[in-house]
Amino acid sequence: MLMQYRWVRRSRAGAPRSRHTGGVIPGTSPTKGRLLVATPPLDDPNFDRTVIFMLEHHHEGALGVVINRPTDEELGEPLDRWAELQAVPGAVFAGGPVEPEALIALARTPTPIEEPTEEYSPVVGHVVSADLSVDPALVAGAFEAVRVFRGYSGWGPGQLEAEIESGSWLVLDTEATDLFSDHPEELWRDILRRQPGRLAWLATAPDDLAAN
Repeated sequence: MLMQYRWVRRSRAGAPRSRHTGGVIPGTSPTKGRLLVATPPLDDPNFDRTVIFMLEHHHEGALGVVINRPTDEELGEPLDRWAELQAVPGAVFAGGPVEPEALIALARTPTPIEEPTEEYSPVVGHVVSADLSVDPALVAGAFEAVRVFRGYSGWGPGQLEAEIESGSWLVLDTEATDLFSDHPEELWRDILRRQPGRLAWLATAPDDLAAN
C-alpha cells in the first residue's frame, strides 16, 4: 500500500509504558521537524537506539519515521522507477511498527515548500511527502533526494509527552543531512556526539550496557 504522509490517529504499537497518562504535559514543546533520539537502555526492540524524524505533533498525538534502520528491501516494479531519486543507501527503511504494509516517501527540495501540489505536500522546511503513485519523471527536477519508509511510529494524545518527560527520548535539532544520511546506521552515535557537554557522552554507551 502506498500512502502520502497524512495525519493518522493511531497509537504506537509496542510503545514502552510510561507512568504518566492523560493530556499534554505542561512545558513540553511540539517536536515536529525535530529528532527523537532513544536513550539507552530502551527495552522495546522496536525503538532501541533509534532516531525518529517527527512529521507531526499536536494535541491529537504525534507521528514520525525511524531514519536509521535501512532494510534489505528494494523498491520493486513499478516503484523501481524511483530508484534513481533515492538517497544512498537506496533501500526501504523500517519507519516503525504501525501500518507496516504502508510505504511513505519523503523528499528534500532545493527551497522550502509551503503549498501542496498533486505530487507532494510540505512537511517542514525543505522536506516534503511525495506521492509514489505518480511518475517520478514529473518530480525529478524538484527533488534532491528521496527516502522511502515502510510503516511509521505513532503516539496517541499525551503519550509522547509522557515518554519524553520520563526520559525515554531526547528531543534534538535536525541537521540538513540527517534525514538523508548516507551512513544511517551511525546516526544515533553521530547525533549524540555533536551535542554539547555531557550529553555527548551517551554516544560512547556500549551496545550491551551489561558489559560496561
